[in-house]
Amino acid sequence: MDNLKNALGELEAPICPDCHVNMRWFRSELVRDTPVMIAHLFVCPNCKRAQRTETKFTSRSVPPEKLAAPRFRVIVGGK
Repeated sequence: MDNLKNALGELEAPICPDCHVNMRWFRSELVRDTPVMIAHLFVCPNCKRAQRTETKFTSRSVPPEKLAAPRFRVIVGGK
């Protein structure tokens, strides 16, 4: 998740080829899992033309004990 936040901060908005103004970020979406590829969509505020840029990440393995929530919960002696 930190990679996505950092990539969006470093991402430079493209310039619209028709209006010659900076385009505005619209959304980002996951395109592929391996290798991880994120597509960023930008829209021109004047002519509404859309443009897509892609960012590639190297995937990292996170040990289960470092995840935000455990996958399974074992209750000993409980119902």
